[in-house]
Amino acid sequence: MDRHPATIPKSVPTSPFGPPGDATPASPPVEEAACTLLRAVACGPATGDARRLQALADEIRDWDALLALTQMHRVAPALFACLSRSEIQIPEAAWNRLHAEYQRNLLHNLSSAAELAAILELFKQAGIRAMPFKGVVLAATAWGDLTSRPGGDLDLLLDEQHIEQATRLLRERGYHLQTALHPDGAQIEPDNHEYGLQRPSDGLVVELRWRLDMVYGRFGRNLGLDWVWPRRGTATVAGATVPDLSPDTALLILCMHGSKHSWSRLVWIMDVARMADSSPDLDWTALIREARSLGLGRALALGMLLAHQVAGAALPPGVLARFCADRVAQRLAAHFSHSLFRAPGVQPEGVVPYNIQLLDFRDRLRLLPSLALLRPNEHDRAFVSLPRPLHGLYYLIRPFRILLNRSAR
Repeated sequence: MDRHPATIPKSVPTSPFGPPGDATPASPPVEEAACTLLRAVACGPATGDARRLQALADEIRDWDALLALTQMHRVAPALFACLSRSEIQIPEAAWNRLHAEYQRNLLHNLSSAAELAAILELFKQAGIRAMPFKGVVLAATAWGDLTSRPGGDLDLLLDEQHIEQATRLLRERGYHLQTALHPDGAQIEPDNHEYGLQRPSDGLVVELRWRLDMVYGRFGRNLGLDWVWPRRGTATVAGATVPDLSPDTALLILCMHGSKHSWSRLVWIMDVARMADSSPDLDWTALIREARSLGLGRALALGMLLAHQVAGAALPPGVLARFCADRVAQRLAAHFSHSLFRAPGVQPEGVVPYNIQLLDFRDRLRLLPSLALLRPNEHDRAFVSLPRPLHGLYYLIRPFRILLNRSAR
């Protein structure tokens, strides 16, 4: 069985797990040993007891289901790297598929890194500030290499006034705009703050954003380039020096992103763990204070608790105790940890919707007037019948009726 590092193929092969993309497929049947093995992989080489990993691998009966699970959670390259490093014996067919996916991902990441450097230089020459986030930059910094984490799309945060110019430059570079626009240029989705472009020649996708959506975007802050740019650093990606988020900003964005998507992928939890473990000098007090000021306090607590519980992130005891003190975050973390492999993305049930649970008290208060839906209508009157002298109470009943309706979805 081939245990050598993957060589770079001459062309990008098709993934042996099916077409790449961000869509989450239906959850396949899961063996307990498969869940335990992937959790061990998530914790990284520090827990790499080869005998334990081999014992877990030997218990797996359905490797097709396990490989489908790794595709859904975007951890096939990490699984291959872990098994290869520990010289774990698995069925040859499964090994070959993992090896092929590892090679495909390696070539994709190298191509993406080269394209990222070229685009950033193009934008720089045009006077456009651009901050890459997630993707290959995250792989190179928090993960430490371009091989173990899927690179995905090229995500760039820009000033809003430069979006149209940047889009034009990318079109000249062979990209086609995928985001639907009105004839007047306005986006169809008012809460969408990104342009998606794809290059047909190689399938590379670039997403231009001018605002980072909060967990519940309608009630969030306008977090854009002015937030991340002043404290930026640099990273080396495939030999090129590119702008990079500061570790504290990166953690907030990763926790915001994972919480927004209900922590439906293991790789997102691993991202948070890798970023925390690679940043030992974090000022946690300042980070928690900033998270709360941005309405991200609970999203940060939830993300860090999952990173600690699922992916073994080493948090200072006092910091961990502060996150554990948030009982709502504790309950949400327990839910997502339990459902990660069997029902990924399923939000917890309850009277209060998940998106509202992520908000702190101040943001929950902002929720009510921003719904402007406070004026009662026929649905509220059908919800509970009150005599005319008590109709004023519908203003109090309406918010609870809306919350109940949302929680039932």
